[in-house]
Amino acid sequence: MDSNKEASGPQLALHQQSHPSLLRGSRFRIIAAITTMLGLLYFFFPLPDAQNSEPMPWLPSGAYQTKVPLEAHIMSKCPDAQVCLRDLILPTMQKAHDKVDFKISYVGSIEDKSDDVECKHGPDECLGNIIQLCAAQLYPNPKLSLGFTMCMINDLKHVPEKSLVESCALEHGLAFDKLNDCASKDEGAYGLDLLRQSVARTAQANVTKSCTVRLNDNIRCIRDGGKWKDCDAGDTPKDLIRDIDDASGAE
Repeated sequence: MDSNKEASGPQLALHQQSHPSLLRGSRFRIIAAITTMLGLLYFFFPLPDAQNSEPMPWLPSGAYQTKVPLEAHIMSKCPDAQVCLRDLILPTMQKAHDKVDFKISYVGSIEDKSDDVECKHGPDECLGNIIQLCAAQLYPNPKLSLGFTMCMINDLKHVPEKSLVESCALEHGLAFDKLNDCASKDEGAYGLDLLRQSVARTAQANVTKSCTVRLNDNIRCIRDGGKWKDCDAGDTPKDLIRDIDDASGAE
């Protein structure tokens, strides 16, 4: 989790500058934000140039007796999450994607005695999280969903601006109308529930920092405050792939 104060990126007509979290009554504001940003979007443009992300050369799938749970707990506007995905998770997945059951969950907080969700970097981050959760649900193949998330998180300042989400969806082959339907389903309640469940999962795992990487349900490495921490077995893709091979029984 980065130590910076709440990001000051564009508000996307959220009109919530004085409300740093999704508290009571904010359901309708976030629904309005989803409608504003996603409902009016269009696609089928010529494929844009790559936006700060490299092609993801996935190796052919192999047969492994055990797929190892690999999970990254992040925030969509967190600089530590950006480095963690770019320098550790993405290179690891390029080499070991067929050996792991990969998942991204989100760091936030849920108020006691309510279902209200708070995101550290404000409602823009909550909306960015929802969009990325929708991508993962609609496109469970990480070649698509992780690529899309990496594309977005490479441009933290503009998460979740229309132009960024649009270009990342096109770049990685995601249909924007499907993202829109997911985020705005049931007047936005569906997307908010995805976020709530993801934040609850992170809390149940006793994870509080973005980015926290867990392997086999145990904390494997943390990127926090611009530094790698609690990475006793190493903080490089080679180190993580070695541990994945050991856990999966790969030769």
